[in-house]
Amino acid sequence: MQRPGLLSVLLVAVVVVLGVGGLFAVDAGQADHEPANFDRTVQMGITLEDEIARGDDVDFPQVQVFYSQYGYVVGYYGVETFLETRDQEGHQQRFGYPLTVLVSDYSGVDLELTEEGYPATDAVTGWADAEDAVFVVDSEARATHGETVLPFSEREDAEAFAEEYDGEVVSWTELLEVGFEIDDADVVRERVDDDHGYADELVASSRPFLDRDVRPISVEVGGEDGPETIEAAIEEADNGTTVVVPEGTYEERIEIDKPITLAGEGATIDGGGDGTVVTVTDDDAAVTGLEIVGTGDIATDRDRDEPADDEEVPEDGHDDGEWDERVEEYYGTGDAGITVDDASNVLLEDVTIETEANGVLLLDSADNIVRNATVFGTEDPYDGFMGVATLRSPGVIEDSTFVGGRDGVYTHRADGIVVRDNEARDLRYGIHLMYTSDSLIADNHVENPDVAAIDVMTVPERNAIVGNYAEGGNYGYRMLGSHFYIADNVAVDNGVGIRDAVTNTIYERNVFAGSETGFESVSILPTDRVVDNDFVDNDEHATSADGPLRVFTHDGTGNYWDGAIGTPDGPTLDRSYAPTDAVDKRLHYVDGTPTLAQSPAVTATRGLEDAVPALRQGTIIDTAPLCEPANPDGLEAIGWEGAVRNCEA
Repeated sequence: MQRPGLLSVLLVAVVVVLGVGGLFAVDAGQADHEPANFDRTVQMGITLEDEIARGDDVDFPQVQVFYSQYGYVVGYYGVETFLETRDQEGHQQRFGYPLTVLVSDYSGVDLELTEEGYPATDAVTGWADAEDAVFVVDSEARATHGETVLPFSEREDAEAFAEEYDGEVVSWTELLEVGFEIDDADVVRERVDDDHGYADELVASSRPFLDRDVRPISVEVGGEDGPETIEAAIEEADNGTTVVVPEGTYEERIEIDKPITLAGEGATIDGGGDGTVVTVTDDDAAVTGLEIVGTGDIATDRDRDEPADDEEVPEDGHDDGEWDERVEEYYGTGDAGITVDDASNVLLEDVTIETEANGVLLLDSADNIVRNATVFGTEDPYDGFMGVATLRSPGVIEDSTFVGGRDGVYTHRADGIVVRDNEARDLRYGIHLMYTSDSLIADNHVENPDVAAIDVMTVPERNAIVGNYAEGGNYGYRMLGSHFYIADNVAVDNGVGIRDAVTNTIYERNVFAGSETGFESVSILPTDRVVDNDFVDNDEHATSADGPLRVFTHDGTGNYWDGAIGTPDGPTLDRSYAPTDAVDKRLHYVDGTPTLAQSPAVTATRGLEDAVPALRQGTIIDTAPLCEPANPDGLEAIGWEGAVRNCEA
């Protein structure tokens, strides 16, 4: 591998400067700082969904912090969000200490709470120094993440609010001792089993739908004296019974508008290439055992341009809902093999769909199940649309296969959805989340996506991405949001194994192997815990955007790095590893580098950098690299047989 020339280095520097040029820089020499324009701070603590949904009068509490070692002002939505981040291990090592902390000042404005408990004001709040302010805790005030603290510059204003909306008035010093219950990444980790339990219970509750075919109650298409068409059989069927469709091809487009089961016995429904083939509009219906072909080829409203990706959302965050409306109209329209519209508790199981547009389209329909489905989309991903598109329709999608088309599974405002044990290949995205929080994406297998195996956009919160396998494509995983739990995944032979643009997220026991870049850390506010992951056989194990030092170590434990050197000291090595270091990043593929890495000159330089974290701006370091892999099963799954050290050696 050639060293980058001076021109390449300068170009990278120019790109970094331009990328952060809109942010408010900190003058670390100042003792006190004037308030920054909050929109120009590095922000955390609010999702794009929350920004869009809140009313114009809602004024969530804000904090802006000027750090001694971080070059930009950090803006937090919620005092409690700042306090949570401040208490993280290694926070001061990365950012230094707060030079100035400014908080929203609700004194001097008319303040009341909305029905949701959100603070609403008649004017823009000013700023107060946190040390001089007082704070109302345990009141009825809420932000989108839960309980929130309201700051006031005048104690009498705080006391008046606390009297009207309950709560207690405390000083800044007292507030620092208060604990807050925030659904952080640890909570998401603990929730994984519960999410699987919810999915298991929902699937179990649908089993009676498969036992409705007790004759003579049910109706059989084409049976003795029976209806000749599926449509006629549905019209004849009583609620809670089954319409049996014997082997054969039926050229129909049908609607299920009652709680019945449509059960095929080797039957094919052909929609004739025009429109949606099966539409479900009533609760507690089921469609099983059918092949569906002949959908229309209208994937969406052709008169509309596809909405831009999340980075091009209007600057005001909501734009009166226009951008969001365009997203829904673009992705929530068009032809499908099966459309479920405003119907809950619907089961779609053992169906095969060939489609030029959508396979399954779920609209405003909660607690539905797509199970053991197979969807064949278009050979060119951009000619077709989604295997399953679910808009405002959380439920369970499991044990299904998606081949070709735009996205295997696309979610929009489907908070709490469970997508597990599916396979997808040869499409744009395997699983694509938009405006979707609190989901479980588990044990899916995606190969050869055009862009990414799993892509999470629009800055959601509390998603669990667990046990998935991503092979090929530009990205294995592309993550954007906060408070995620990302564990036990495999990324192999990707352009980038994972693109990390999340905050306050836990990465553990993942395998990043055989990629051009294993882990691309692009968040300019690195607050993630990256520990017990395996990095093997990548061109570059990890890269970092500009910003403070990223420490990939937690509680004395780091990650396994193919090529790292040192003497085993229990489960770790006694020499730190820096994947962004000019020497360390070559240890696993350039002969002679281990000798250079242990030379007196390099050792002295590393010692100085370890002592002065500010010298490691824009870098990654693991201070306790593992001497054995953390996820041997994941490595076995990809057939990696590299030299694995023995911790006892």
